[in-house]
Amino acid sequence: MAALFLDCTDDLATAWAEVQRPGDPPVAVNMAPGQPADVPALLAGYDICIDDHTYFDADLLARCRGLRRIVFLGTGAGSFIDLAAAARCGIAVDTIKGYGDTTVAEHTIALALAAARSVARMDREVRAGLWRQVPGVQVLGKTFGIIGLGGIGREVARMARGLGMNVLAWNRSPVADAGATLDQVLEGADILCVALALNEATRGFLSAERLARTKPGVILVNTARAGLIDQTALAALLRSGHIRHAAIDVFTAEPPLPDDPLLGLENVTLTAHAGFLTPEASRTMLRRALDLVIAATVPSG
Repeated sequence: MAALFLDCTDDLATAWAEVQRPGDPPVAVNMAPGQPADVPALLAGYDICIDDHTYFDADLLARCRGLRRIVFLGTGAGSFIDLAAAARCGIAVDTIKGYGDTTVAEHTIALALAAARSVARMDREVRAGLWRQVPGVQVLGKTFGIIGLGGIGREVARMARGLGMNVLAWNRSPVADAGATLDQVLEGADILCVALALNEATRGFLSAERLARTKPGVILVNTARAGLIDQTALAALLRSGHIRHAAIDVFTAEPPLPDDPLLGLENVTLTAHAGFLTPEASRTMLRRALDLVIAATVPSG
């Protein structure tokens, strides 16, 4: 079975070269930037594609007649691929789990600390010629609330404890160390992060009603998916000051649209969906993707 890396970027190209080993089957690489212009033509003759950021809706999947498997570079395949349509077309979809747990957790903690000390806001003001010292929040002894205690959530908990914080964690299914109720996390957290996967059961999980139950002055960090949070309610609570600061790495549209309300708020720190992006995580992700291609192309036994 032939394979194509459909949308390799300049950032990933170096890591891709580093993870290949002697004896690996050949994988063709397309370096066209952005969404490839004619995906069905590019995939002609290929059974498998590695997908970093290309959107596959139902119509596009139906036109990729020879495609039998998509290896998606990440965990959130549903944000880029119509999974139900892929199943109808007989196209299997693989995801890469756990490759960036530590990297994303580090970014979560970095955003939490930057929000607590208004780092981005003061940086903007100093560059603009304004000298204003904004009071910060000392995190020692504060409570870090975590919604979702998978691999990323566990790493966040470990790091938060290392900073001398108390940790309250809740998970949708029973797991060790997630001993708090959702209400306890919402109501007790000084810093709250969401580390859930986005699916139909979790879309809009942090609703207006749940956000309103958080502690006044809470700091909210989202390095998971924007669809987990009611964005209108989030903006309203930031304007009112109920949420002291939000630190956001993920958006409903990426890049965010000009009318995204978060762009105009001072008490928001924004990054460009880069929580997963380190050389270490990229190499792990790409090697696992290549191993999935090998498993699908090399006959067993």
